[in-house]
Amino acid sequence: MTVLEQPGAYAPAPPPSWRPRTDAAPLLPDAEPYRVLGTRTAEREAAPDAELLRRLYAAVVQGRRFNEQATALTRQGRLAVYPSSRGQEACQIAAALALREHDWLFPSYRDTLAAVARGLDPVEVLALLRGDWHHGYDSPGTRVAPLCTPLATQLPHAVGLAHAARLKGDEVAALALVGDGGTSEGDFHEALNFAAVWQAPVVFLVQNNGFAISVPLAKQTAAPSLAHKAVGYGMPGRLVDGNDAVAVHEVLCEALDRARTGGGPTLVEAVTYRLEAHTNADDATRYRTDSEVAAWQAHDPVTLLERELRSRGLLDEKTVREATEAAERQAADLRERMHQDPPLDPAELFAHVYAEPTPQLRDQADQLRAELAAGEAGEETR
Repeated sequence: MTVLEQPGAYAPAPPPSWRPRTDAAPLLPDAEPYRVLGTRTAEREAAPDAELLRRLYAAVVQGRRFNEQATALTRQGRLAVYPSSRGQEACQIAAALALREHDWLFPSYRDTLAAVARGLDPVEVLALLRGDWHHGYDSPGTRVAPLCTPLATQLPHAVGLAHAARLKGDEVAALALVGDGGTSEGDFHEALNFAAVWQAPVVFLVQNNGFAISVPLAKQTAAPSLAHKAVGYGMPGRLVDGNDAVAVHEVLCEALDRARTGGGPTLVEAVTYRLEAHTNADDATRYRTDSEVAAWQAHDPVTLLERELRSRGLLDEKTVREATEAAERQAADLRERMHQDPPLDPAELFAHVYAEPTPQLRDQADQLRAELAAGEAGEETR
């Protein structure tokens, strides 16, 4: 019996005159660590590992400082653009720490912290946003896909890699990060549909920060949550407080373990909030209020994690100082190296475009070399 056949069930009817809701959903997360759709509220059965808590704390503190430094570099003209993830540090740090060495991470353009926490050089991670190279790091070597600017196009790639790994017998899981705006893209539907049909070992983490640039979630979907969308594809849906690093890490580890052992994909929605504008080119005051931002500042992921550690007697002034000093060292190194102008070779424009350069590319490269040689000859005759 389908839902619609059940007595008293909802029956389709002509819709009333439609207009989008204007409330800026979602509301603040519930107090529970996380909810598993279709079951009772999940409770943490055991206290988190003390070493894990300290690692999460140190990485989240560094992530907050990284956001501040990258934002400052953008204002100084050293970055063309920077999509800050301030307020979303718990999602990205927990995601990186949940992965095993052989797993793959598929980030979006806002997920620089996840890439850095995965062990990548911060300068190489920012190369795309600096505009001085196609892509700044070795993806096959690091198992981190390129930062993806088009919305959700990395999701089918993650499914394809995960499916191929399973066919080869490799114990690999892929973790694909996307924002709430990306769930409105066709690539999101295609990726989840293929992942479920193939039972691919992939986990989708939706960082629901409330807005697709200026469009609130309520104008994108009428679903009770984005995690509910998993039901239609035939996979588990998880809803987690995205500002609780421990909860995010716990639910992602569970989903990744399930993927590696043949359980198929999982859709995880982490409810969080970006405290700063979409990018440095955005004016967030045009579509959200200061009071809304203040409400989320009271649910800050750094503060929540500090509170968690202190309640367990795992955070003292020495630990705070060490984490802060490590974050400052990383910021200073990033600042110093980003203020150095990189050596530029115009011929690199034609590198890594195709495996074998096309005749048109060869002609263009020859033309560029001739123009550069002519320019150098003109300088010598002056």
